[in-house]
Amino acid sequence: MKKSFNIIGLMSGTSLDGLDIALVKFKEKNNNWIFKIVKAETVNYEPVLIQKFLTAHLMSALELKYLEKEFSEFCAKAVNNFTNDISEKFDLIASHGHTVFHQPEKGMTLQIGDGELIAKRCGINVISDFRSGDVALGGQGAPLVPIGDELLFYDYDACVNLGGFSNISFKNNNKKRVAFDICPVNIVLNHLCQKIGEKYDENGKIASENIVNKTLLAELNDLDYYFKKYPKSLGREWVEKEVFPILEKYLQTDSVENIISTFTIHIAFQISENIKNFSKVLFTGGGAYNGFLIKKIEEFSSVNIVVPENKIVDFKEALIFAFLGLLRWQNKINCLASVTGAERDSCCGKISFA
Repeated sequence: MKKSFNIIGLMSGTSLDGLDIALVKFKEKNNNWIFKIVKAETVNYEPVLIQKFLTAHLMSALELKYLEKEFSEFCAKAVNNFTNDISEKFDLIASHGHTVFHQPEKGMTLQIGDGELIAKRCGINVISDFRSGDVALGGQGAPLVPIGDELLFYDYDACVNLGGFSNISFKNNNKKRVAFDICPVNIVLNHLCQKIGEKYDENGKIASENIVNKTLLAELNDLDYYFKKYPKSLGREWVEKEVFPILEKYLQTDSVENIISTFTIHIAFQISENIKNFSKVLFTGGGAYNGFLIKKIEEFSSVNIVVPENKIVDFKEALIFAFLGLLRWQNKINCLASVTGAERDSCCGKISFA
């Protein structure tokens, strides 16, 4: 039985930085998986495509289909450029796609990205549509990364990702893996930074130099979501409905810089509340480069926070989707009911043959 696999993981996140591509070599050894990120890069989106992603949830069915075609061609071209100088054979592409709708309470989630088109353009089998199977079983369809945390990052008490949203996964008292979204991160911070002509708050410089609005902080910390029990997950729709209106209200009387500072402290507080009972926690995702945010989380929680090498910080989600694709190919469980709240564990993802 084959013990070594070369898999390409593709991830397009809510922070709209670009398409993350990671070639990962997986080996099975003594019933454990070991991995190596052989090559990884982010292919930036053109501003026009970013604008389309931002309005995708308002498009007609036909417009959305055109966007899916455009995005799928973009993915295929990016993969072909990425693999040009690599002589090894590839077993699979695992493509997360780009989320347009995520409303699990209504039994619906949609990630665009045509697995058939990508498979045919690249000549490599593709696994895509990882979330809808779990949603069909009554689950949240998210987060999906925790099984990778469990099987690849077993040295840590918990794993936190700081992307568009922050999410956490850990084993609960019953030794079951659980995970949930904690709060919005870059989806809000980047939105605020763009109002003052910045793409993002580099190293948390803006947040560190400005004043926290304590009334706003209290209102944010009082949002209903934070008092719900897991499993629970967040999406762009929730941010637009619950968070942006509050921020807009305060922006009438306070500076954007102060709101950035306040929201950063809000993130640090919410994350520290969720990790304070652990001793060693892995932090990845773009937000792990926000030194001020990490410092505040450490300060509020008194936990040993580990930020790993850059490749893992930047490409952990692409790495884990590559792993989910491998598990799907082997017909193994890749979606945990203890995490998503589904009726049962399942093996999710649609196979498109080259």
